[in-house]
Amino acid sequence: MTGVAVTEAWAEAPLRQFVEEARVELALLLHASGQVLGQHGFVKRMDVMTACALAAGINATAAELGRMLDGKPFGALHYAGQAKQLFLGPVETKRGTFLLFCVFDSGSSLGIVQLYFGEFRHALAAAAPANDGPSTPLNEHFEGELNRNLAALFGRP
Repeated sequence: MTGVAVTEAWAEAPLRQFVEEARVELALLLHASGQVLGQHGFVKRMDVMTACALAAGINATAAELGRMLDGKPFGALHYAGQAKQLFLGPVETKRGTFLLFCVFDSGSSLGIVQLYFGEFRHALAAAAPANDGPSTPLNEHFEGELNRNLAALFGRP
């Protein structure tokens, strides 16, 4: 496992605290567009990029389904497998919406993850600096990288 790594320093302390307290194996903090802001536990860059693309897609799909069915986006999502569980939740900040995606096993529980996710949301929102200028544009290769990662994930050339 690796430690917490972030692309913006303001996100490090809240992410590190969440990982330690919730006892998750993997964690990703990403923009709703799929761009990674921080990660814990991933050893391969491809894994991070693929997980970000999938988490962003799952969030977008769940938000739209929620709007269609309930008039508002669905919130946090949870999946319980036999050995591992996934949690994906949105976090609103002054910088926009971010997503926290994490994987945990029997060393934690959904209740613990939800408890510390609530604290994480407040800590990240408080740590996020004001968005003074225009948002950072996507990397010029973002769409190509996203398509390559999705193709690799689904076994297409």
